[in-house]
Amino acid sequence: MSEQLIQLDGIDGGEGFSFGKTAEDYAKYRDIYPDSFYKTLLGYQIGTAGQTVLDLATGSGVLPRKMNPYGAKWTGADISEEQIKMAKELSKNLCIEYIVCPADVIPLPDNSFDAVTACQCFWYFPEKTALPEIRRVLKKGGRFAILFMMPLAAESDIVRKSEELVLKYNPSWSGAGYKRTKPAKRSWDGELFQSIELVDYTENLEFTRESWCGRMKSCRGIGASLTPELVDQYDREHFNALTEIAGETLSIPHQCIFEIYSAI
Repeated sequence: MSEQLIQLDGIDGGEGFSFGKTAEDYAKYRDIYPDSFYKTLLGYQIGTAGQTVLDLATGSGVLPRKMNPYGAKWTGADISEEQIKMAKELSKNLCIEYIVCPADVIPLPDNSFDAVTACQCFWYFPEKTALPEIRRVLKKGGRFAILFMMPLAAESDIVRKSEELVLKYNPSWSGAGYKRTKPAKRSWDGELFQSIELVDYTENLEFTRESWCGRMKSCRGIGASLTPELVDQYDREHFNALTEIAGETLSIPHQCIFEIYSAI
């Protein structure tokens, strides 16, 4: 099974990466969103009982799996066959559909969904082609949610140390050094979609050394880019470095950002 590399100007110097390479670690270590994340979505009427919801770039299906108990019918889509394979394994006892496709070629009918979510992934989408496709599958007035949860490197020595090591192994990685930002309207706001709410808050998430190492190992700059040998080497060095600067339990500040739009 071949995995399609993603190559984008402005991300990692145009170097290719594939989250299919890190699908197992992603499934194990990236289920990290707090309860407040899901409750915020529900508060904006996304994922409620009776709705149909499409989660783009779903990865291992974290959003559909965690939101499934609230009664919406979820479909998860991802460009990676390996990620969808893991999502299906983790969803065996849940009524969730999964498909392999990119965000700008969705093989589903017009007006199929009450809501579409894009969590931790919108920067990978080709906006000119993805936005019309997302609008096509959304019902008029349906919700489109762009979601992020970013570790605050400027506010955590642990995050800074972890990112320094990523850059040691992959100098092209452009994901380091995130600073708190205020969500703002997109240039395309008012065309296919109208913004309803832009909101952010901070939450400190608890990790063990192992789970934080796993979270970083599965990131784009390591697991999705490097050879297995270099991934293991990074992981060992990272774990040893953390034992010198942190205890067994790590508290990592994250900024959660929600951009909520309505389909015009």
